[in-house]
Amino acid sequence: MTLGTIALQADLVGPETLPLLLVIAGLGLSVAEAFAPGAHFVVLGVALLAAGLVGLLLGPLAGPVVLGVLVLVFGALALYGYRELDLYGGKGAGQTSDSRSLKGKTGRVTERVTTTAGEVKLDDGGFNPYFAARAIGGSIPEGTEVIVVDPGGGNVLTVTSLEHSEDDIDRELARERARRAEEARAARDRDAETETERA
Repeated sequence: MTLGTIALQADLVGPETLPLLLVIAGLGLSVAEAFAPGAHFVVLGVALLAAGLVGLLLGPLAGPVVLGVLVLVFGALALYGYRELDLYGGKGAGQTSDSRSLKGKTGRVTERVTTTAGEVKLDDGGFNPYFAARAIGGSIPEGTEVIVVDPGGGNVLTVTSLEHSEDDIDRELARERARRAEEARAARDRDAETETERA
């Protein structure tokens, strides 16, 4: 009885239909990759698609063992190509290790950013550089250069305009300029008093 079941299953998927099934599976994974980008399906999809196409060209020579070897070979080539060519961002530039790595990234406003809505495109933002964004206060017009001040888990970024941005260094430099200006003013006043006393 078991031998008859195996023979029945072997008739359903004959060696001549295996390459076509590989092509269909490869195309299915490629479509899945298009809907959910991030290279989760691309290596296996390319391997199955390429092995299926070669299997169709080989015809009756493409048995299950040959197709299995082809899947492994094309899988290894696809993985190597994926890692070396880094099609999703240029040697890791498009990858973020976590949402904290977005802090300090710069970009431009693509849709007016307010405290409740907006969108920005980050420089070196990866495969999809567009992010929902919120302003710290007020609104930031389209085209303005911004910097990420709080990545907020990576879903919604909090940004501020670079035109109005002031950090600790800028504040310290401003304090130093004010201190020097005050010293210079005091020195001029002392010089003026000395001149008045001499006259």
